[in-house]
Amino acid sequence: MAEVRNRRERLRAETVAEIKGTALRLLTEGGPDAITLRAIAREMGMTAGALYGYFPTRDDLISTLISDVYTELVVLLEAARDSVPADDPGGRIVAWGEAVRGWAVAHPAGFRLIYGDPVAGYRPPPGGPARGAELRACDGLVGLAAAAWPRAKRTQSEGDSTWSDFDRELAEQVRTGYPDLPPAALALALRMWGRMHGPIALEVYGHLRPQSQNPGKLFRIELLDLVRSLGL
Repeated sequence: MAEVRNRRERLRAETVAEIKGTALRLLTEGGPDAITLRAIAREMGMTAGALYGYFPTRDDLISTLISDVYTELVVLLEAARDSVPADDPGGRIVAWGEAVRGWAVAHPAGFRLIYGDPVAGYRPPPGGPARGAELRACDGLVGLAAAAWPRAKRTQSEGDSTWSDFDRELAEQVRTGYPDLPPAALALALRMWGRMHGPIALEVYGHLRPQSQNPGKLFRIELLDLVRSLGL
């Protein structure tokens, strides 16, 4: 019986993986509105009714996709950061940024799902499907800013930000994990993310390639300029 149960579990896991892979391919080919359970069932040669046994609604599937994609990205970013010694905060910032870009270029559908196009009619569950991964990613960025802060604070204005400027849950997490950091350091972390995200989004959506034959080189220059601007 155990062997039969294990086989069923394995087949179910394989089917779930195929469903999610098909959904991401449809997203790539047709945008967010292309993700429907009927379309996925048709692509897989299943009935829509059979698909409901794996995901009761389209929103359940999208929530699972967002959570999986975001978690995969965060694990990748943390590994890239940790590949650089902790006493090299500038190198860690560059490693984080290049890992984001590398992942986004390789997985444009995933990037668009978590950072780009909203899915029409999608209603996320309370707290969001990837809230934990999102806060984990923010914590990683704050860690980068915290390591840079001893030098970076000379170029930042500590008086321009207050904790009330930020999401309450994020601010509480930062104040707990980094009790000595001022709110300006959290603002710095978000500004660092803005300088990374902007060029990546332009590239993923095809707005940069006509102007630049080497967007990767352009992006690295941006990262190095960011590091230099922080006195690193």
